[in-house]
This record gives sequence, C-alpha cells and structure tokens, in this order.
Amino acid sequence: MSFLSRIMVLKSRAHLSTGSRRSTAASGDATFEGVGKRKAAQARNRVGLIIVGFVAVYGVIGGRLVQYGMAQPEITSSIMPADRLMASRPDLLDRNGEVLATDIRTVSLYAEPHKIVDADEVIEKLATVLPDLDARSIYGKLSSKSHFQWLRRQLTPKQQSQILALGIPGIGFRPEKRRFYPGGATAAHVVGHVNIDNRGVAGMERYVDSQGLADLAAVGMTSDQPLEPVRLSIDLRVQSIVREVIYSSIDKYQAVGAGAVVLDVHTGEVIAMASAPDYDPNTPAAGAEEGWLNRMSNGTFEMGSTFKAFTTAMALDSGKVKMTDSFDARFPIRIGGFTIKDFHGKGRMLTVPEVFQYSSNIGTAKMADVVGIEGHKEFLTRLGLLTRTQTELPEVAMPSQPREWKKIHSVTISFGHGVSTTPLQTAVAVAALVNGGKLIPPTFLPRTRDEADLVAQRVMKESTSEDMRFLFDWNATKGSGKRALVEGFNVGGKTGTAEKVVNGRYSNEKNFNVFIAAFPIHEPQYAVLTFIDEPKTGEGGGRTAGLNAAPMVQDIISRSAAILGVKPRFGEDGSALLVSY
Repeated sequence: MSFLSRIMVLKSRAHLSTGSRRSTAASGDATFEGVGKRKAAQARNRVGLIIVGFVAVYGVIGGRLVQYGMAQPEITSSIMPADRLMASRPDLLDRNGEVLATDIRTVSLYAEPHKIVDADEVIEKLATVLPDLDARSIYGKLSSKSHFQWLRRQLTPKQQSQILALGIPGIGFRPEKRRFYPGGATAAHVVGHVNIDNRGVAGMERYVDSQGLADLAAVGMTSDQPLEPVRLSIDLRVQSIVREVIYSSIDKYQAVGAGAVVLDVHTGEVIAMASAPDYDPNTPAAGAEEGWLNRMSNGTFEMGSTFKAFTTAMALDSGKVKMTDSFDARFPIRIGGFTIKDFHGKGRMLTVPEVFQYSSNIGTAKMADVVGIEGHKEFLTRLGLLTRTQTELPEVAMPSQPREWKKIHSVTISFGHGVSTTPLQTAVAVAALVNGGKLIPPTFLPRTRDEADLVAQRVMKESTSEDMRFLFDWNATKGSGKRALVEGFNVGGKTGTAEKVVNGRYSNEKNFNVFIAAFPIHEPQYAVLTFIDEPKTGEGGGRTAGLNAAPMVQDIISRSAAILGVKPRFGEDGSALLVSY
C-alpha cells in the first residue's frame, strides 16, 4: 500500500473514532437528565400524597368534632343532661312579693366505677368529708360494672371543695339546682316541697308542675333560664302569726294537733293557712311520720256545734222558720234508740237566737225537722259541705256522709255529728253565710272581686246572710264566743265541741274543738277558723271550744287585723277614734 493510501486509512479511522466518542457523550448526558426528572417527579408525588393524607386526617378529625358538637349528650345510667339537671322552677312569692320558694345552685357527687382502682380507699377518703355515708351501699356502687353512679346529691360548697382536695380518680361533680324555702316550715302545707330531682310532689309546688312544667321537663324542653315567678294569695306576715298561734296553743292546751285559716270572704283568697304538726320543706323526709298531713284541707273531722250555723241558715233560708220563732227545748228527743239532749239545757222554750246562743241540740234538731231530710241534704250540698272542695291545692280530702240519709242522720247532722268535713271547706261555707250568701271556691292564687263574682254561686238569700251576721254577733257578745272578741274589730262567731270517735264509739275524753268567726261582723271582710285536736285543758281549766279554740281566734285577729288593713271601730256607733285601756 502506498504511503498516500496509508494516510487516507488512518484519517478515516480517526474520523470514525471521534464520531463514536461524541455519540457516547451525548447519550450519557441524555440519560442523566432523564433520571433527574424522574426523581423530581417522584418527590412531587410524595409531597402531594403527604398533603392529601394530612388533609384527609384533619378532615376526618374536623368532621368528628362537628359531629360531636351537634350531637345530643348521652344519658348514662340515671344521670340527666346538664341542662336538665339545671332546669329552673319558677319562684313562689307571697301576695306582697316575699320569696316563699326559690332555686339555688348546687352540685352532686358521682363516680365512674370503671375508673375506680380501690373502692375501699375511696370510701375511707369520702367518709372524712361525709361521715354519714352508707359504706355498704357505696361499696356496691363503686364495685359495679356501670359507668356512672350517684354517690350523694346536693352537696354544700364546703363539701365539694373538701372532696376535690382529696384528689380521688373516678370521682366527679354535676351541677344541679336545689329548691330552697327561706321561711322553712312557715307555710309548709301551702307551698309544699319537691323531690331530689326538683319535681313538685306536694302543695303549690305540685300544682305548678301540673300546669305543664312537669310535661315540659319530661320531653326535655326545660332549661336553666329563669321563669316568671308565681305569686300566691298567702300573706307571709299573717301566715307567720297563724302558725305561731297554733303551735303555742298545742303547748298551752296540751293538744295533739291544731290548725287555722284566714279567708277573704269576698274573693275566696286564702290569706293564711297552717296545720300542726308540720315539717320543714327544706328537709321534708324529717316530717314524714305525721308532719306531711295537711289537716286543714286533707283531714276530715266532725265539726260539732259549728254545724248549727248551717242548720239555722238552712231553716231561715227555707222561709219555714223566722228569727222570731221559738222551739220547745224542755224535753230530750228520743229517736232510734238514742237520746238527744242539751249540754247546758235551759228546760224551756227558746227563740232562734237563743237556740244559737245556748247551742241547743234539741232546738237545732227541731229546726232541721221543719225543713226535712231531702231539704237538709240539698242545702249542705249547695254549701259545698258534701262534695270535694275545688281549689289549686292537690291535697284535698272528700267529706264523708251517711250512705243513706234517715231521720236519725238528719237530726245528728244538724248539730254536727254524722258528717265529716275538712276545716278549709267549713271555712268556705262560713264565708258564704256572712258575705251576702255567695259560695266562692277558695284559691291560693291572687283573685280580684270581679274575678270572684264570675265563679261565685248564690246559695242563700241576702236576708239570710244578714240574719246570720246578727246571730254570730249575738253569740260572740252573749254566748260562747266571748273569748274570741277583739276590742275595736267586732268579731262574731260560733263554737263547736265534738267528741271524737274511738273504736266506733264517741269518747268523753277526746274532743275536736272548732271556732268559726268573721270580722268585722257588721261588714265582714275575713273569715277565720281555728281548731284544736284533743286538748286536755283550756282557759279557766275547761276543755271546750269556747275555752281554747276561741282564744286562738282572738290571738290571730288581734295580731293580724291591722296588717290586713282592717280599721278598728270604737264606741257603740263606731265613731269614737280612741279608747282608753
């Protein structure tokens, strides 16, 4: 091969070698650039996945929070939702705005047994604050498999702080409202009380629930917002006087019970009503044995000679008897194997006022006989003495009467034996005797005269009512009601001394004494009824109504008449302004 040919071959190889190196370098650069792009894309994808993951997780958490926020709280065991536990009751006020019942905030202690490690240790610690704790009962609760148990309801703030200081795991507090009665037992039977869950179970507390509050609570529509107060007809000042008088009378006359009511004769409003024994509604369980019985409206008794007022009114209203008529009271009445005689017989003819003044059983029985059995029964029914009294107070008893009225029944009922009524309904009938002859249902809520006229029923002539006012006045000044008189306030009334039935027979040793009154009798504004159950003595040593029930009326009127706005009148015509003592 020539030299020139060799040179051409070498050039050709060199050219090929250079192209190959260039091709290899270009291929390497492309490969490096592709790997970088893939890694960047992968990083972006991973970040995106992380972002999506975080959004999903926080989205789920946010959704659950919204769900929990909108969900109703669960009720575990016996616990109620917080707003139900704190649900308000309306305050009860007297007619002048004084608080009779109100809500106060408190807390209750509960346990979550599944979080309790050592029940015995928990009981030992709690006993240092709550020494009356029932250890056996609490142990059973703490050892149960439930998630909630009440341990003690309505703690004091001091007890709560002391228990908190113990630092017991699994123990907590729930807010509640507790009913508080500032006057204690002063108006217990009227106001009533609530149970541990703040639900009314007696008195006007129960009445308030019956008006729809209990139904709203049952469907969860109550809240912790304050409610409009409920004003009662009770005057707390007079109520306090009445309760004090009946309790002092129990001590003074050695009795087992007593009661009294003050009633507005024109509106039917109960201004004050008390029955003893009573109880403190702040701790109602302490009075469960006998204090819960409201003898004024839920106890029935034979009212003795006070019924002679109704018999006399019946006879006069019938037109068959006049005030000037006389009845022969010289001889006892023998009927059905029984002998009817007078306690203080005069042994002569008695006029109608004298029959009333001397409380003649014989004269009264003869007046009832003039009217007849059916007329007698109809008149007492008209006065509301044979039917249940309609009023707001839930505790109202049904009066008792003979299943079949015969002449012997009419005779004995005429002077107060054979029919048992409640003292409250007896007082309502007395109001009808003196207010012009209108029977007005009693109320424990404020009522105007116009409102009273809408529910009033005329049960006797106005002239009959006028005659009865005269007889009440006559008996108070000349008969058995002298110890009820209050200077300046012209009190009129009638006594009733009834022997109580013991083992099916009337006992000479146990009396139920009553006094019915109205004042001022020339223009009655209020009726007052007092009773004393089984007194062993009275003013001057006796134990008849004129010696114990009548002085109770005097005490109540003398202390409350001015409070009620009754103006005293002195002198025969009432024109004297001052009186010397």
